[in-house]
Amino acid sequence: MNLFKFQWIPLAVLTLASVSCDHSEHAENEHAQEEAKAPTNRIDIPATVRSNLGITFAKVERRNVADTLRVPGSFELKPRAKHEYRLVLPAQVSFEVDQFQKVEPGTVLYRFQSPQWLEFQSRIDLAVASYEQATLKYETLAARIEALTKADFKRADLELEAASLQAELARQKAELNAALAAATSILNPHGGAKEHTWSPDDLLTPVDVDGRTMPRYQSIHWIEAKAIEPGVVESLAVTDGSFVDQTTLVLTTIDPTQIRFRALGLQSDLAKFEAAPEARIVPHQGGGEDLNDAVPAKLVLGLDADPLQRTIALFADPTENPAWARPGVSAFLEVVAKSTGGPALAIPRSAVVKDGITHVFFKRDPANPNKAIRVEADLGIDDGRWVEVKSEVGPNDEVVLEGAYELKLASEQSGTSQKGGHFHADGTFHASDH
Repeated sequence: MNLFKFQWIPLAVLTLASVSCDHSEHAENEHAQEEAKAPTNRIDIPATVRSNLGITFAKVERRNVADTLRVPGSFELKPRAKHEYRLVLPAQVSFEVDQFQKVEPGTVLYRFQSPQWLEFQSRIDLAVASYEQATLKYETLAARIEALTKADFKRADLELEAASLQAELARQKAELNAALAAATSILNPHGGAKEHTWSPDDLLTPVDVDGRTMPRYQSIHWIEAKAIEPGVVESLAVTDGSFVDQTTLVLTTIDPTQIRFRALGLQSDLAKFEAAPEARIVPHQGGGEDLNDAVPAKLVLGLDADPLQRTIALFADPTENPAWARPGVSAFLEVVAKSTGGPALAIPRSAVVKDGITHVFFKRDPANPNKAIRVEADLGIDDGRWVEVKSEVGPNDEVVLEGAYELKLASEQSGTSQKGGHFHADGTFHASDH
């Protein structure tokens, strides 16, 4: 009877323990759900959403916002970036390259055929024949004098004739060299590297043409004009196959890497320009270029200024050539004036949007690149392009540049700002995290 009385005690303990565990798990689940539903300032921006909304990012930079002078300008070619190729003889021209074609030193640009080249060939023929004739006469006379000398017989008149022939030989040699030099000046109209030019010895080198052996200069009918600098063909100044006069401009090339930046600064900032420790060239915003893609440059002041406009020319020589730097492309020259203040963390001004009476920007979550953090901006000095941020960002952070306004609109509903949410791939926004 006593055993039956106490058998219900373990069962009651187990029942109470089970009920207690259920309550604990339920409380934990409720706590987790409350945490999940707790307000957050993070917005989901997976890759598909970033692509559909066109969201881009800009890095936080250390900049001297208060002491940066920014002036507009454009790129231009340096004076030595352009090369002209002109004819040295009246001739018929045949092009070997086309406009915008890239060329390297030694590339054949065009060939020309001139009637006057035949005169140069004839002059060389005559000079070679005269020199060979004089050489033969001198060698014959020298052999005769040597034979008489061995016979112990001297002829003063022969020695005098030998001296005269020796002088004639030297003269013929000089005329031959002059004829060869004139020919090489025609064949090498633009100078250039040694391996792409002709020498007098090259012209006399025997070659085989159609089973015949002849000096090289006799085998040349079309003369090649070769590039002496790398670059791109800018223009073809004459018609292919036309006959043009001597010194006519045939072709021009430019080296697109030889560029500089020209801008106009105010004369009132002249002292700041002269003492500027650094300068850089930055692209326009909104042109698809990276806003952080600034190019360091060496600043040189122009030699004269405009007294009416009260401006002075500024020239900046970039240390590298980004893809967007081309002649005629406009950009900005940023000159950091010498000051006692140090650089501060800054973000692009366009990354900040106004939400009611506050300014906000969206920082990319460093722990999860698929999330953006809505931040109420604590701003400092603004130069119109960059604005100083006093808190909430670090030097390695990124902020939303393109798409900040869409994130602001998506994060506010019914006129009130929501703390967080997520986008669907189609661009629709939900405030919850389901």
